[in-house]
Amino acid sequence: MDEHVWTSPANAITIVQSMEQAIERLDSANRSIYSRNAETYIRQIQDLDMQFKEIVRNSKRKEIIVADRFPFRYFCEEYGLTYYAAFPGCSTDTQPSARTVAFLTDKVKQDGIPVVFHIELSNEQMSDSIAEATGAKSELLNAIHNVSDEDFKNGATYVSLMRHNVEALQEALN
Repeated sequence: MDEHVWTSPANAITIVQSMEQAIERLDSANRSIYSRNAETYIRQIQDLDMQFKEIVRNSKRKEIIVADRFPFRYFCEEYGLTYYAAFPGCSTDTQPSARTVAFLTDKVKQDGIPVVFHIELSNEQMSDSIAEATGAKSELLNAIHNVSDEDFKNGATYVSLMRHNVEALQEALN
């Protein structure tokens, strides 16, 4: 199982709804404020979901390469994407095997993959190495399970981080 259920916007909507209900039980006097805020946020997530669907529907390819840990199972299932990754889930392994790196490098070359992904707060070494060997671009695909101090201070949200993923996926699939 992959615990990163929120990488699927449909699941994120369910999470927002559950949070709204829990907060309203704790502070029913402000129920209308929480409801309004949840509705606004859900609309933003629905917009992201539509953008992802549109990108995948109109893309040349339906496969991504993640040269890092892989917390995107629910995201890929939601949008019908095939994926290849250096590690299953959020493995505790720190280095991929030479065989894995060779496989991913060959896959990028064979399939003409233009973008190799890494996750947030990664050292990006494997992604950069594969990108250099293949001419692909190394790019962040944010799993939204870690936020840098700078992003936090700048007000990063699920929606703002996923907007970056919209742009990254657009580039990777075309």
